[in-house]
Amino acid sequence: MFFKEVNRKDSGDTIISNIFIDIFMPMANGLYVQVYLLGYRQACDPKANPNFNNISLAKNLGVPLSDVINAWKYWEQQKIVKMHKNDVEDDFDFSIEFVDLKNFYMNNIDNNKNITPVQSDTDKLLEARNNPSIVKMFNSINKIIGRPLVPSENMKILELMNEYNLTPDLVVYAYEYSKEQKNGNPKPFNYVESVLRTWYDANIISVEDAKNSFTARKDRYTIYRSILNQLGFSNRQPTDSEKEIIDIWIDKYNFSQELIAYACSKSINTPNPSISYINGIIENWYSKDITTLEDVQKEEEEFRANKQKEKEDNQKKKETKSYNYNNTNNYNKDRTPKVVTRYHNSFNEHFRKYSEDELEAKLLKVQNSKKAK
Repeated sequence: MFFKEVNRKDSGDTIISNIFIDIFMPMANGLYVQVYLLGYRQACDPKANPNFNNISLAKNLGVPLSDVINAWKYWEQQKIVKMHKNDVEDDFDFSIEFVDLKNFYMNNIDNNKNITPVQSDTDKLLEARNNPSIVKMFNSINKIIGRPLVPSENMKILELMNEYNLTPDLVVYAYEYSKEQKNGNPKPFNYVESVLRTWYDANIISVEDAKNSFTARKDRYTIYRSILNQLGFSNRQPTDSEKEIIDIWIDKYNFSQELIAYACSKSINTPNPSISYINGIIENWYSKDITTLEDVQKEEEEFRANKQKEKEDNQKKKETKSYNYNNTNNYNKDRTPKVVTRYHNSFNEHFRKYSEDELEAKLLKVQNSKKAK
C-alpha cells in the first residue's frame, strides 16, 4: 500500500503523468530522469524564476552542463520534449518545451481503439522491469555503450531475445564483443543484431559457446599465420581465398598441421612460393589417398627406390654397350667394325670342326702333295 500524508499548508505540487512514470522512467538513465523532473517542475510553476536555465539546472544537480544537454537530447529522441535553440551564439543555450504526454499517448491509438505498439511496448517494458536479469542486462549494456539505451532499443533487444531465445548474458557479451571489434568504440545496435543472428545460425546459444568459437577462430588464424611465415610472407595478412584453401586442407582433407608444414617445406627451393603451389602438392597427396606424414614418407621411399633401380638399369645398359665396343672379335685394330660375310662365316664354321693336330696334319698333307708335283 502507498499513501501520502495530508498537509493543509500548500507548498506547491508538480503533477507527473503516469505515462512518464510507467513508460519512460524505468529504462532511462537516473540523471536524465532528474533533469526531466527538475525542468518539468520549473515549467509547471508559474512563480518559477524566469532566469532559471540549463546552467542553473546543472549547478543544482552538480553535473556538467554537457550532461544536462545530453539528457534533453535523449528525451527529444523519445519525442516527449522539443529543444528550441535560443537566438544566441551559445551552443548550450536551449529552451525546452515539454510535450503533453496524454496527447502523445492518444496519438498512438488508432480510430478502432486498437492498442498500438506504444502501449504494447509499455506492457513489455513494464514486464521486463520486474525481471531482475533483464534490468541487470540493460544496466550492463548502458555501461558498455556509455549511454542509456532508448526505449526503442530496449524493445528491439527484447524482441530479438524472444525471436532467438537468447539469454541476457549472451546479449551483454555480444555488446562487449562488438565494442572490442571497434577498438573500444561501441557499435550500433544493427551490428550487435547481426552478431547475434550469426551466432544463432552457428548454434551458439551461450557465452561459453561464443568463447569456444572465438578460441577456435584464434587457433585457425594462428595456423594461417604459421603457413604464411613458412612461405616467407610474415608481413601480410592471409587473403580470403587463401583462408578458404587452407580451410579445405584442414576441414575437408583432414590434414594435420605437421603434414601441411611438411608440404610447405617443399617450397624452400622454389623462386616464387605460394599457397597455390602448396595446394598443388596437397591435392596430389589427397588424390593418392595420402593423409599422414607416414604416408608421404613411404611414398618418397618408394620413389627413391624406383629412381635407384632405374639408375642401376641404365648403368647396366651402358656397361653392356661398352663391353660390346671393347670386344676385339667384333672390331678391327683401327676400332672399325669388322665386315662379316657368308664366306667368313662358312670358313670359320669349316675350321671349327677340326682340332689343332688334325689341322696341322692336313696342312702337311697339302704341302707334300705340292712337292710331289
